[in-house]
Amino acid sequence: MFSTLINVIKGSTAVLLLSINTIVMCSILFVFAFFKLISPTRGLRDFFSRILHWLTEFWTGLNNGLWSLYRTTKWDIELPDTLNRKGTYLVSSNHQSWVDILALQKALNRKIPLLTFFIKHELIYVPFLGLAWWALDMPFMKRPTREQVKNNPALKGKDLENARKACEKFQTIPVSMMSFAEGTRFSRAKAERSNSPYDNLLKPKVGGIGMVLYALGDKLQSMIDVTIVYPKKDEQDYTPTFWQLVTGQIPNIIVRVRELEIPRHLLGRNFRTDRDIRKELEAWINQVWMEKDALLTQLKAS
Repeated sequence: MFSTLINVIKGSTAVLLLSINTIVMCSILFVFAFFKLISPTRGLRDFFSRILHWLTEFWTGLNNGLWSLYRTTKWDIELPDTLNRKGTYLVSSNHQSWVDILALQKALNRKIPLLTFFIKHELIYVPFLGLAWWALDMPFMKRPTREQVKNNPALKGKDLENARKACEKFQTIPVSMMSFAEGTRFSRAKAERSNSPYDNLLKPKVGGIGMVLYALGDKLQSMIDVTIVYPKKDEQDYTPTFWQLVTGQIPNIIVRVRELEIPRHLLGRNFRTDRDIRKELEAWINQVWMEKDALLTQLKAS
């Protein structure tokens, strides 16, 4: 009972501080976003974009300190020395929990450009965050439904062109485009239902990765492959919650990062219309997944 009360106090304090930090930092972002909006030239807009990215890295750094407030979670992070804050990357990771995004931010903040996601257009209306995502040039995507494509075949493949258009702003600004290839969070039940050939992963979907390769093309430097593990004694598939993170109840978080070369012939290619390209893309990602699965097994065992 007493330990539960302590966790409530600790978690509530951390959440309150995170909320205050979010409101304050978003308010500052909005000021610079306004100047960016009224800037008359591309160069000036890029200047304010860089300021906005720097502020977001600072915001992320503060958040990293707040959810690590109680210092009871042991972080084990390994990064290659080749990462470059001025590079342009595709970032891919396994996905088990909403904590994954926070682990990615802690491991990669200020090591590579700001993590950027393709976001559903409806999320622009999320209070504070929606406007912040817009100010940070997150690509908002409107993907037509199957019914819409059926009624209007001209919409087929439109999302790929929308993605390329949305990414035009990154031609002069470094970016790290994030994709969770599994498409959803891993669970043993999902793996069994989908007949996953992997012990620790769901089968990867190439749609998100293929979209990044198509939209950014030759500007991409490499792929940052991230493997995240939450080892816990007697729980093979432990998936922590945000509440457990802010109360310091997650015993260990392991993050392993490696930089992989992207097969150059896959860049800028339409994997939906070119079946050979899709097969090669799937073969490459499946190989990455086999290596990731073996690493996960090794890390869990150790």
